[in-house]
Amino acid sequence: MAEGVFQAQYRVENLRILPVFGAGALQASPRIGHLHVIVDDLPWWWADASDNNTVDIAGLPPGSHKVTLQLVNANHEVFPGQVVTLTFSVPEHAGMHH
Repeated sequence: MAEGVFQAQYRVENLRILPVFGAGALQASPRIGHLHVIVDDLPWWWADASDNNTVDIAGLPPGSHKVTLQLVNANHEVFPGQVVTLTFSVPEHAGMHH
């Protein structure tokens, strides 16, 4: 956080993270899916289907924040029990360069 960058590493089992979407992909084997990333309970999210095992978020303003990661199937449905919420604070001086 000292640099103002949030990083979360993740690992999934029995599922491949791929940029494949839609109901037709629900029958794929092995199962495929992606992450939904939600910041500060905003009404929008983004899908991370990169399979690089890290979510990076930069440019958050100083203060308290919350990031929720949802593991979802190709049809954007959350796998039961596969949601993690991380809370943290960005220091007032984070990311400032003199």
